[in-house]
Amino acid sequence: MLSAMPASLLNNSVFKNRSAMYNKKISGLILAGGENRRFPIPKGFIKINGSLVIERSLSLLKKVFDEVSISANKPEPYFYLGVPLIGDVLFSKGPMSGIYSGLANTSTDSIFTIACDMPFVKMEVISYICERHKDISDDIDATIPIYNGQPQPLLGIYRKTILSYIDDLILNEKTSMRHLLTEINTNFIKESDIMVIDQEGESFVNINTMEDYEKVVNSDQRTAFS
Repeated sequence: MLSAMPASLLNNSVFKNRSAMYNKKISGLILAGGENRRFPIPKGFIKINGSLVIERSLSLLKKVFDEVSISANKPEPYFYLGVPLIGDVLFSKGPMSGIYSGLANTSTDSIFTIACDMPFVKMEVISYICERHKDISDDIDATIPIYNGQPQPLLGIYRKTILSYIDDLILNEKTSMRHLLTEINTNFIKESDIMVIDQEGESFVNINTMEDYEKVVNSDQRTAFS
């Protein structure tokens, strides 16, 4: 397993070429199927510095993965983006249902997930998670970073090996993502490794409420949205 590597290495051409090779085995999935109870519009359409979060996330993933989709149970607002839209195959039970449907519909072995309300995810973090996933053994089901002492299940990689297990959990209404990560073979990336690349943890900021949004647009973080 790789140790932490400096951000300068993540930016060089050798690393980018390696990313292009292994990311053909991974597709990108934006999770946009939530019920959106605490925000007045679909969170992917939050605008920061004049740009939509969903468009920035899609642009990031397209730079890394050949295949990118959006998980959305109300697909109409996303038609203009021109990528495959995937509704929940099983009864909608939050992000677990979206991950299940994404895995069931992809042509690749694994999916890289990003929640639609995470506006500041760094390309270097995506690449690093993929690099760590590449070097794991075949019995690993997921690669997930730790931040603020907790697993971050909506920014990571899942393999098709967990499809039957997720199916069983959803049917039994056991839909906690953190519970899932303790039950499958998860490769957790240490927080100290992630902090080398994203010292402020901007990649893990998410916007759930208007208060979160106001905090973001009135902070220095908005300069990271580009």
